Amino acid sequence: MFKLVKIAFRNLLRYKRRTLLTSSLIAVGVTFVLVFVSSSSAFKNLMISQITDSMLGHIQVHKQGYMASIDSLPLTMNLSQKQYEKLKKAILSVPGIQAYSPRIKFAGMFSNFMETTNIRINGVYPDKETDVVPLLPGRVKQGEKVIKKGEIFIPELLAKGLNVKVGNTVVVIATNRDGSVNGKQFRVGAVIESVTGPGGRDGYIHIEDAKELLRLEEMEVSEVALRLKDFDELHRVSSELQSALSIDVNKSGKPLFDVRTWEALSPFYNVSRMIEVMTFFIRLMLIAIVLISVMNVMIMAVFERIREIGTIAAIGTRPGKILYLFLIEGFFLGVVGTFAGIIITCLTTYIINAVEISFNFGRQVGLILSPRLEIEQIVLISVIVIVVSILAALQPAFKASRMEPINALRHV
Repeated sequence: MFKLVKIAFRNLLRYKRRTLLTSSLIAVGVTFVLVFVSSSSAFKNLMISQITDSMLGHIQVHKQGYMASIDSLPLTMNLSQKQYEKLKKAILSVPGIQAYSPRIKFAGMFSNFMETTNIRINGVYPDKETDVVPLLPGRVKQGEKVIKKGEIFIPELLAKGLNVKVGNTVVVIATNRDGSVNGKQFRVGAVIESVTGPGGRDGYIHIEDAKELLRLEEMEVSEVALRLKDFDELHRVSSELQSALSIDVNKSGKPLFDVRTWEALSPFYNVSRMIEVMTFFIRLMLIAIVLISVMNVMIMAVFERIREIGTIAAIGTRPGKILYLFLIEGFFLGVVGTFAGIIITCLTTYIINAVEISFNFGRQVGLILSPRLEIEQIVLISVIVIVVSILAALQPAFKASRMEPINALRHV
């Protein structure tokens, strides 16, 4: 076998230009795919982080049926104090959950005493909320970073539309569970950027103020948002939490709690799936490049070395060894091209990170794209290229091993 490797390596060096061109083409393909995969993965992870760490959280738990009517933010679908305590117990029993934040969400009217418009209110515990969505303070454009009792964080749209500034006094009016209306004065503590675009109308107040405004006698929550220690364990934690809560059922016999990951809550999940589909087709392009390049080289090598093949066959070389000889040449082409591509990719990603390419996404400005090469992706692409290189050399190698020595020696 060592002699076959030595001969194969020598044969590739005999045609240096062709070997260099083929290896370069493979290297370019590997570089293109790895840079695209690492960049698209970095973009996807950055967007997921912006969405989950600014507003959603990684997982949300609601009362069954709440999501079906979430547009109206129904107070009748809130979790009661008893149900919330059961949920907390389940959350604490599942490993991998870093933090949780109960929220009371409701629709209300926002007034500056001269004009009135609608608003969506999120009643939260400030410390718990920032533990789950750590980018929330970073959305503050003006004012304080922490929500205090008696204060409200209002979206930028409302601040501009109603000409409201930090420190102004405003009124929030809400309809209670029994249909009665109640109002409460707030001081504008901060103006925040919207995550969902210019139409965002989500404001934040302290959860105790929300209970007072809605005249809640005991603790009720619309949802509980969770943050995980390791985002890669999203589905494992979600399944375990769903299993832990499955023992509680409603009057219809269905699970009382509805556990949903960010994937079921954000339309960006469809965009992330499209990125994965694009990555798949890019890999197919790489396979096509390697397959055509190596097969072309090996076919030419067989035709140019017919007399040589006939000679080694005539002196007793078995067809299997001739087959292995060309397969080893294809293997070397794949290895050299892959190795060169990985080196070029490392240099390219280093340059991209050094340049710090920034872009805007919706209301998020100045996001930095930071592609990182993952060992799993490098190994996967390397294996694909090397295997395809060997498969591409298989047909020419099989043809060479089947040649009759007499006919091959007569070839001119």
